[in-house]
Amino acid sequence: MSIEFKHHVELAVGRHGVIGRRDFFKGISLAGVAAGTLTWADLVSLRANELRREGMACIVLWMQGGPSQFETFNPKPDHENGGETKAIATSVPGIQVADRFPRLARQMDRLAIIRSMTTKEGNHQRASFLMHTGYSPSASVAYPALGAIAADTLADAASDLPAFARIGPRFRNCGGGGFLGVEFDPFMIPKAGALPQNAKPATAVARYQRRLGLLKRLESGRSAPHVTDHRKLYQTASRMILSPRMKAFDLNQEPASMRQAYGDSEFGSGCLLARRLVESGVTFVEVSAGNWDTHADNFPRTQALADQVDGPAAQLLEDLANRGMLERTLVVWMGEFGRTPRINARGGRDHLPKAFNVVLAGSNVRGGQVIGATNDAGTEIVDRPVPVEDLFRSLCMSLKIDPDHENLSPIGRPITVVDGGEAITGLFS
Repeated sequence: MSIEFKHHVELAVGRHGVIGRRDFFKGISLAGVAAGTLTWADLVSLRANELRREGMACIVLWMQGGPSQFETFNPKPDHENGGETKAIATSVPGIQVADRFPRLARQMDRLAIIRSMTTKEGNHQRASFLMHTGYSPSASVAYPALGAIAADTLADAASDLPAFARIGPRFRNCGGGGFLGVEFDPFMIPKAGALPQNAKPATAVARYQRRLGLLKRLESGRSAPHVTDHRKLYQTASRMILSPRMKAFDLNQEPASMRQAYGDSEFGSGCLLARRLVESGVTFVEVSAGNWDTHADNFPRTQALADQVDGPAAQLLEDLANRGMLERTLVVWMGEFGRTPRINARGGRDHLPKAFNVVLAGSNVRGGQVIGATNDAGTEIVDRPVPVEDLFRSLCMSLKIDPDHENLSPIGRPITVVDGGEAITGLFS
């Protein structure tokens, strides 16, 4: 592709990375004699480079176990199913949330609450996989998590930090690189606050690099899948531990006032680390909090959990906004499903996948709104049900990922990023 033609196609792409048909052909006509030299691979490469220049990012606040919608963002204080949970006003007139979230209530102008999420997966492992990948688990296909898709689509391949990171305990069935490969698996950080384990060379840097060279020679000419995977992991890990940007993991680099603002809980430290990682170029970070599986003692347990989550989540939004990062960082608060309206004999709520909450902020999401509704008892969705494919299509739109892009599975089967669905109307500014 000629330099001149590439320049005009880049103009057609535009700063938002969206190629209109008219602009595309205008770019071609401007290129003149270079017309016809552009391949689809070139076009895809230009699109990917444009996205990477925009530096889009996503932070998922994962509420492991299935948070009760009644005790979070869809309280029902005027019905017996609401139990002892009260509703409080937010910064947006007419919108209320559970009294357990006073700080996020003050951030309501930045939040879009989806009260009508619905799936058919009521098992923790299956539902967790679905809410991370957009697909139900399959014995024949290892679907990649959204974090892996984002790492593949948005991240700078030359970056020396992982593109996809998970902070907190390791939970099963949250998905990883899947058929995209091990290089898109999440970098696991069991606990925020210190450098990851084994993140420094065990010997002098020069000697370490000689050892890497020897390993490369030993593996040269070998193309077995496990050798290739091993090589990719070593290359990524060695680039990371030698990087000066490893200081992003060190929370002691932050002023004491900022650490105090996030609080001293592990979730708070995780939120602060997530901001630091995104600020350093990491594309997708997940911070987990749990366990929200409140089959017993629902009310005191959700209060304790909310106390851990409310302040750090609100501070994260404030911090991102103050640094000018919120407009390019999508923040997602979600779990695998919701809880039953009926309070059981143990004072708990059981699994309910057909009606639950997800909360979004940042990255062109229009805050200060509620999408969907359940009836007074919280037993049925009465307005705008949002299935998981609609949510994922909307997340992709926010991050400027093409939801209809096809990746090939190891057997050559084309699989779209999102299987069907429609973007949620009115979600974006």
